[in-house]
Amino acid sequence: MLEQNLQLKISPHLLWEYDLDTFDFDKSKRIVIERVIQRGNLKDWQLVFQVYGRKTLLSIAKESKQLSSRDRNFTKILINSPFIYAA
Repeated sequence: MLEQNLQLKISPHLLWEYDLDTFDFDKSKRIVIERVIQRGNLKDWQLVFQVYGRKTLLSIAKESKQLSSRDRNFTKILINSPFIYAA
């Protein structure tokens, strides 16, 4: 159910090259998380945090070869800030 919520609410420009009707958000969570870290707005961040959780976000950010060190550091800061819980 949460995955479907993500599909309906994530900014379409983040995954513009994919057909979101058939996109598997669970199998492709690395792509989704990397795109949100690089180009997502606060709403996108809150959605992936809700769907994938803190541990997965931090793990993918740490292991990603696509993200810069700046993106990795920003992820740590935002995940531990109250903004991730803002309405």
